[in-house]
Amino acid sequence: MTGSDRVSYAAGFVDLDSEVGPLPLEVRGRFPDWLTGTLLRTGPAKFDVGATTVNHWFDGLAMLHRFSFAGGAVTYANRFLNSDSYREAAAKGALARGEFATDPCRTLFQRVAAVFSPQLTDNCNVNVDCFGGEIVALTETTLPVRFDAETLQTLGHYAARGDVGGMVSIAHPHHDAKRGCRFSYVVDLGRRSKYRLFAIPDDGSPERIVAEMPVEKPAYMHSFAMTERYLVLTEFPLVVDPLRLLLCAAPFIRNYRWDPEMGLRFHIFDKDTGQLVVSHVAEAAFAFHHVNAYEDGDEIVLDVITYDDASIIDQLYLSHLRAGETLAATGRLTRYWVPLAADTPVDSNVIADEMLELPRIDYDRVAARPYRYVWCTGRRAGGAFLDMILVFDIIAGETRAWSQDGCFPGEPVFVARPGSETEGDGVLLSVVLDARRGLSFLIVLDALTLEELARAECPHHIPFSFHGNYFPEPTQPAAS
Repeated sequence: MTGSDRVSYAAGFVDLDSEVGPLPLEVRGRFPDWLTGTLLRTGPAKFDVGATTVNHWFDGLAMLHRFSFAGGAVTYANRFLNSDSYREAAAKGALARGEFATDPCRTLFQRVAAVFSPQLTDNCNVNVDCFGGEIVALTETTLPVRFDAETLQTLGHYAARGDVGGMVSIAHPHHDAKRGCRFSYVVDLGRRSKYRLFAIPDDGSPERIVAEMPVEKPAYMHSFAMTERYLVLTEFPLVVDPLRLLLCAAPFIRNYRWDPEMGLRFHIFDKDTGQLVVSHVAEAAFAFHHVNAYEDGDEIVLDVITYDDASIIDQLYLSHLRAGETLAATGRLTRYWVPLAADTPVDSNVIADEMLELPRIDYDRVAARPYRYVWCTGRRAGGAFLDMILVFDIIAGETRAWSQDGCFPGEPVFVARPGSETEGDGVLLSVVLDARRGLSFLIVLDALTLEELARAECPHHIPFSFHGNYFPEPTQPAAS
């Protein structure tokens, strides 16, 4: 397409106010008969709250989306996450709690009160997972919200059963099937701040702290890495003075500062003992998403979607996105070789030049192990936003792509074919916005060829979201 013919992606940032379903969707083609579970997603759906508009993509009020599959048929339902943040915003007619890049208007007294009794947002618009047998929506605070996987009814906060604490967390825990738990971490902010890695047992028993590490200026980290024996915290040099953050001087992310002199830091912890094995410093870079990591002899191979700096965060402010501006920052698949010994430098290499984001792997088969395929969204030459789905064959160095003019796909969720032991044998599910029509559809692609198998037409547009998971059964843990 020429520049004049290009369809704007801005329709993906228009509010969705309607809730529907469950209702059957019109299907073109056929969804596999073996696909009999549920795709659950969360994402920002309301950016205009009363007379105010949030500042950033990450700040929109969360909506849940449910696609259910049986016998080739697809049903769909959506519902706002009825969090404290949502209810308070509805009652106030404006944002009531501080979000990623938007802070509510508060009096001086309210700001002082917030220092002593901070109200963390529970606007869980980032990911869906399973904690101790309960389906939860997640954001980057320590307030996951439970919901019913069948009805999408909000059930209240997930009640942590341990004493992990912290204020800032992540929406990308890792599942360790061998140890029967999920690993995650929190940041405990204060005069003596700490990173705290912890485990969430699958059987619902109390969370347990795995390791702690003091930190003077905590980094913004959206995800982390896991191998069979180790957990790896990747500290990007986007850091904050914790007292500045606690005093609410500005919206959350506006308190962070890019400090490339710090470099990119890797901290490797033993999963079982909690021991800090080694720390390394490499050249500064930024990332939201790790792809995978595994042990190879005396080093860890770690793949990340990296940016030169953190300016991608600024490009995702809503004013830029609703104007349809071109994303200038490019996320590249970068491989790091991180030694387990202290006296050996970190090596790295870009292994895919395309702009990539929202990566997924065949998690149950290859997480924390050597692997071959990564699926992600990408951007075509001349494109302004993520407008294609890619599968990258790391071993062959080859890429396949799916795209359609005027269409903008979301995260491709891999679903393995039951009974198969071959990596990549399965399908991809992606919610795609057809910007020409202002409607979305769910597409199913063969995971390796990216051949379209079918699509199901949604009754409305679905604003661009971030993450979700496929659940073979409503209460089974899903791959993250």
